[in-house]
Amino acid sequence: LSTEINMQHTYLRYECADAFSLTCSSGSTPSVPHSSSILAFLGSSSNNNNESQNCPLLSLAGSQLIGYDLRRGEPLLKIGHRELLSGGVGTGRSLNSSQIVCLDVSSECDGNSGKEGDVKVATGWVDGSVRVFSLDPKDMARFTSFSGSDDAERNGLVHTLLGGSSNFLGNNEEFACKEPLVLNGHGSSPVQMVVFDKNIGSVGRLASGGADGVVILWDVIAETGLFRLLGHRGPVTGITFIRPSADMSGVDGLVTSGSDGLVKVWDLNGQCCVQTLTGHRGSVGCLDCSILRPPGGSTGGDSEKGKWRLVTGCADGQVRVWTVEDLKLGSDSKDKETEANDSNETGADGKEPDDDDEVFRYMGSLQPPAALNMTTSNKEGIASIHFHPSGRYVGICRANDRVIEIYAARSEVEVQKKRRRRLRRRREKQNLAAAVPDKSATKKRGLLDDPESEEEQDNDAKDGSLLEMSPKAIKAMDEFEFRGTIRAANKIRGFAFAPAQERGGGIRVVVALATNALEVHSLPKPSKQAPGAPVTAEKVSALDMYGHPTGIRSVSLSSEDAMACTISKSVVKIWNVANRSCLRSLIAAPSGKGASYYCLCSTFLPGNTHVVLGTREGHLIVMDVASGDIVYTEENAHDGAIWSLDMYHRKDVISLVTGSADKLVKYWAIESQEGDDSRHPMVHHSRTLQMSDDVMCVRFSHSVDKEKRLLFVASLDSTIKVFFDDSLKFFLSLYGHKLPVLAFDSSFDDTILASGGADKSIKIWGLDFGDTHRTMYGHEDSITDLRFVKKTHYFFTCSKDRTVRYWDADRFRQVLLLRGHASEVNCLAVSSNGGFVLSGGMDRQVRVWERTKDIVFLDEERERELEEMFDKVGGSRRDETTSDALIRAQKDGEEGLDADEDDNEKPQSEAAVKQSVLSVSSGDRILEALETADKESKEIATSRKLQEERGGDSKRAPNPMLFGMDPPAYVLWILRSVKSVDVEQSLLVLPLNHVERLMHYLIVNLQRHKGVELCAKISVFLIKTHQAQIVANRTMMTPLRELQTLVRNRTTEIRDTVGFNLAAVRMVARIANEKKSDRLNYEEKSMKDIWGELGKIV
Repeated sequence: LSTEINMQHTYLRYECADAFSLTCSSGSTPSVPHSSSILAFLGSSSNNNNESQNCPLLSLAGSQLIGYDLRRGEPLLKIGHRELLSGGVGTGRSLNSSQIVCLDVSSECDGNSGKEGDVKVATGWVDGSVRVFSLDPKDMARFTSFSGSDDAERNGLVHTLLGGSSNFLGNNEEFACKEPLVLNGHGSSPVQMVVFDKNIGSVGRLASGGADGVVILWDVIAETGLFRLLGHRGPVTGITFIRPSADMSGVDGLVTSGSDGLVKVWDLNGQCCVQTLTGHRGSVGCLDCSILRPPGGSTGGDSEKGKWRLVTGCADGQVRVWTVEDLKLGSDSKDKETEANDSNETGADGKEPDDDDEVFRYMGSLQPPAALNMTTSNKEGIASIHFHPSGRYVGICRANDRVIEIYAARSEVEVQKKRRRRLRRRREKQNLAAAVPDKSATKKRGLLDDPESEEEQDNDAKDGSLLEMSPKAIKAMDEFEFRGTIRAANKIRGFAFAPAQERGGGIRVVVALATNALEVHSLPKPSKQAPGAPVTAEKVSALDMYGHPTGIRSVSLSSEDAMACTISKSVVKIWNVANRSCLRSLIAAPSGKGASYYCLCSTFLPGNTHVVLGTREGHLIVMDVASGDIVYTEENAHDGAIWSLDMYHRKDVISLVTGSADKLVKYWAIESQEGDDSRHPMVHHSRTLQMSDDVMCVRFSHSVDKEKRLLFVASLDSTIKVFFDDSLKFFLSLYGHKLPVLAFDSSFDDTILASGGADKSIKIWGLDFGDTHRTMYGHEDSITDLRFVKKTHYFFTCSKDRTVRYWDADRFRQVLLLRGHASEVNCLAVSSNGGFVLSGGMDRQVRVWERTKDIVFLDEERERELEEMFDKVGGSRRDETTSDALIRAQKDGEEGLDADEDDNEKPQSEAAVKQSVLSVSSGDRILEALETADKESKEIATSRKLQEERGGDSKRAPNPMLFGMDPPAYVLWILRSVKSVDVEQSLLVLPLNHVERLMHYLIVNLQRHKGVELCAKISVFLIKTHQAQIVANRTMMTPLRELQTLVRNRTTEIRDTVGFNLAAVRMVARIANEKKSDRLNYEEKSMKDIWGELGKIV
């Protein structure tokens, strides 16, 4: 008995297995910042292939990426990160609780060999991490051949932690569970932009920009950060690589934009800013840079023949265009690094400094024709700018707008023609102004005339941007012509061009809407009769079935837990819980003309063929799941909003109760309709219970005995009234909440009742006398729903603080804290056996929490929460080392320093990776490994000495703590277990005396030819970091010389080996190509000879 008392009670862990009901999550919640890169096509870089026409579209979906087949309008694949909870607890297969902000796709990280390599998908997350997923071409081929819902589990569309056909040990989740490359460098600041370097000659480079104003350059192949660029004082909103010259003699640059209103041009070789583009009146929301390839121009990959154009969008609504001026800056950028620290700024105001090192020159702004009645007069900024992969079109989307403006690049002949026409009209106006200076009403404009003559010149008169430019220079409106508009059904959050053009010469654009939907629009080619006339796009398809347009208000499960019903405003969706597919998407609207109903609560009727909905208008609606029609409507069932409904079903007893804002609780009987609709049920009012205040929630107890069955009613007076179900006699009044009770539920044995309300507290009540057993606190905001697990005293709660919590009502303690929602959580649904829980919130997603076999120990959970708090506080302290520290220093006011002199002293680059809890723990493991290895070395030396004295031949048994390895091999094994990204930060934790011991083991491993690359990398980093201490310590000189010799010799051997193997592989490939050419013999037989041989008798 004493043993049982002292044993700690354990629980089974719930983890997030999956999430659904999201099509495009960008901008759905304030906690997730907006990004202009939210859609991407897989394989878009290989747009010359015919297979690119069927490449899936990747879209952000909370913590996952979902790929859609736009032809069928169905999801093809799902990419998610399976994280291990802090402290090493859990199964390690739970869905990441953070949200994805941006993404980018590249398929050229394997080099330019022409061989199809892995597709790299880079994602930026709210927690400050950059995760790079690698997709195998075989998996890509399997996804594109997706042909039905039966293959949903095969393609990784279903993530589950439970046993079954798609468990973790099987092959069905092999793709979904691949571990991505995790890059940590932005601290806790959200990553708002990730961009691959897709230029020729660049392999595996990735740039990321965060809300902390820092841009980090990563090497994806080496899995490490190169350096970080400092300079922006606000979130980074746009990043693009520039490589104007195909050879390596040109500039290797990076262009970034920020909310501070600056666009900076960086030289990656010198790691410094070489030009700052100013003149933007407000924050720069987006930018894009591409090679302009007009019709009839160069379409090849030679970037020297193309014209590079940079387009920036600002909060003032102006779209500015810049051209590349200097292509040879990278050759002497290092010599001019000191000059680049000065304020080298070029603005759109025409006041250009006398500097020959300008990379970009201002060309003007883009504006649609005023006669088309566009919304260019609004004050909304530019949200997204994207070039078409062909380089012939550019799309512009304004914030909070439904229109995308499409501009097409003119050919060189048309550009010169437009320029001559503009100059002729300028001369005519100048002559007219000189002759009649007071008359300005003689202007005549056509419907499709260029706005540059009036509207753009008016803007130029305000800022003097084009008046200062040379009139003979080619301007933006000379190179671009307004092609047409794309009008969406709702506000646009982002868009992406399809990589392949249509057969008729048109283009397709995929638009992400604010209503959690996608639309595909087709912009046709202008007719030959009017080649320059604007065209209007047509909507090809819409994908709105797999997502709710607004926040989810209610989630209910069927009796067999096979289907789930989710409602949001007027949309009702029926889901298959097993494969996460949407069975029905219904609109709660009357059959005739009229406004739709605003649904608030729902439940399945017995048989799971119909759903009952309660609306804000006070109606009760019965919907048929199979047909999606409203089969019965009880209009004005209540005079106010129906906030809650519950159903009791045991054998032949079916009872439905509703609670409304009209202070009434009504009972409804389920009956069959008469006539042809006899197969559909209807509701009939049977009893009414009058309350003194508005009813917030109603629930039945679970007792089978009719005389013991209770009805619980929570009203606006912060009390819970308990009535007998059969007679409606008053039984108990439960008071104690300071604010109204929003949710409650009773245990399956009807012994306790748990309630939660707007006062953030949870109370446990005894149903015998109505006494309060305990009041528990944990949530930081109002509790919105509470559900007991069947046949237990465990219950779940959800709150507006974005969390779901798991409680023990017998021991009055919190068991688990489940994070994952990006906004407030409104509703819960627990399965009949407690195997999984569904939660829906205002972020429009439904998360699936499944019960695993992992055991929860409360002490470990408390330690894990403390570690998360430490990481959060420590991360905020570590984030103050870059732009925040610079801003704080400027606010503190160092007197006597000029602003320009202060900018010269600020660093422009630093180390890429920052310290984190993972790097600190890795450093501790290295520290323990060194101490263990030293101890083992001493014991080995002592054992050898004793053997020499005794003269025995017995060998010492290997130490099991070192897994049978000797000390140097054990240290190398520990070093290899550390991630490449965290190696440098882990080594900084080591004290100097341990650094000396580590260098000793590195020398031994280099002598054995073990881990040469890793040992050389660590040796160089340690010497660079501790250079002063190592030089001052004379005892380190001898090991240092030996280490220098070993590193040089071993790396030379590896370089020779790799070079020999590469030469051999090239020779084998050349021989194979020669044999293939000889066998096919294309040169001897032309197509004419082949056709001439047909019909001849041999």
